[in-house]
Amino acid sequence: MTATYWHRQGDQPLFPDLLWSRPENKQFAGKLLVVGGHAHGFAALAEAFAVAEQSGVGVARVILPDHLRSQLTKVQGAAVGAEFAPSTPSGGFGSKALAEILAASNWADAALLAGDFGRNSETAIVLEKLASKSSEPLVITKDAVDYFTSASSSILNRGNTCVVLTIAQLQKLAQDARFPKAFTFSMDLLQLVETLHEFTTQFSLYIVVKHLDTILVALNGQVSTTKVDQGLEDSWRVSTAAKVAVWWLQNPSKPFEAITTAITT
Repeated sequence: MTATYWHRQGDQPLFPDLLWSRPENKQFAGKLLVVGGHAHGFAALAEAFAVAEQSGVGVARVILPDHLRSQLTKVQGAAVGAEFAPSTPSGGFGSKALAEILAASNWADAALLAGDFGRNSETAIVLEKLASKSSEPLVITKDAVDYFTSASSSILNRGNTCVVLTIAQLQKLAQDARFPKAFTFSMDLLQLVETLHEFTTQFSLYIVVKHLDTILVALNGQVSTTKVDQGLEDSWRVSTAAKVAVWWLQNPSKPFEAITTAITT
């Protein structure tokens, strides 16, 4: 007997009403803040911006470290109109960037930490304070997740927080949260669904994770599974996170339905 909290999504979306109720006018399609990048890369941010546009967001703002200002042309137009916040000498976000990012997050309906942040102690403080001081929906992916796997308390019960992550990152997050069960690569789908159900019943974090050929969405004890192309490998996270952010900000009262539907688009 299938658990009542397990929802299997096939070729057709589980929640088709969301497809028909999407805003047709960009004026009503929501505002997204995309944050990311450091001196040695910003491909994740550019991809997230492009996917958000393709997914029908009303307007998206991009914030990068000002160390990247001279390299902006390499984004090839994907981040036209990008804004810059103070950076560290090594090219990541500096502590003075927090005020600007917070102000932009207050403008937005949702924020996406798209990745390519590098490793920097000042950036860690900025991201943790952003999570604690803002209340808007927050989507976190790629190496942005790594900043929280050893500081999980800032997102576990924040509410309105979705992590799009790997099994390895989920392992570290659960360990830091002192969750009694381990997430392992050897889990079969049923075991993973059950463990995600228990984890998201205990914590208010929303989780999107890929295991073999399935993407799982878990929040508030509910879990959906969607079969995907096995060849996605590491490339699935940024595009999925951008779609999740757009669908969620357009359906803020239905996060489970919105995030699950985003997987099919």
